[in-house]
Amino acid sequence: MVRTIELNKRQEQILEIVKENGPITGEQIADQLNLTRATLRPDLAILTMAGFLDARPRVGYFYTGKTGTQLLTENLKKIYVKQFQSIPVVVPENVSVYDAICTMFLEDVGTLFVVDKNSYLVGVLSRKDLLRASIGKQELSTLPVNIIMTRMPNITTCEKDDLLIAVAKDLIDKQIDAVPVVKKTSKGDLEVTGRITKTNITKAFVSLADE
Repeated sequence: MVRTIELNKRQEQILEIVKENGPITGEQIADQLNLTRATLRPDLAILTMAGFLDARPRVGYFYTGKTGTQLLTENLKKIYVKQFQSIPVVVPENVSVYDAICTMFLEDVGTLFVVDKNSYLVGVLSRKDLLRASIGKQELSTLPVNIIMTRMPNITTCEKDDLLIAVAKDLIDKQIDAVPVVKKTSKGDLEVTGRITKTNITKAFVSLADE
């Protein structure tokens, strides 16, 4: 269920006036409501910033014809990874599974990114990977993570200028908890610069609702 933007009574009246008479100036709207232009200024600003109305100099306000759902969709397509990415937690590929488990709990994350000696991405470790290794009979303190990690090209990545909604779809479609934010080098290697998790996505949606 998508919750639309809730408008107060006066804002709804303004919308109806603009729908029927637009383009119409702020002064003309104020006259119809028997209010001053200054009194209406905050309502007109909210309706314009929310996308219900558009305004053109020397022309006035007119109704965009967009529903709350359409406006929400447009706003979602304006949110980028770089706005909500968080700091990545990385481990070297030769670290033991035992140490990786400790790191995951100490850092309170669900995914670790594995890098080589040049700090380039070579793998991803999820809770499932570490749990699967723990159930086996191997000695966790001597088993390196590069034996159990997910490797390229099976790693889903994103870049800072990607749309956040596209990353959210990847998390759902591929049933993963996090995606590394990477920067490609001139040689094609991937430098890990951030991470996007389900928590980051949730924060973005809450932020959008607050705005």
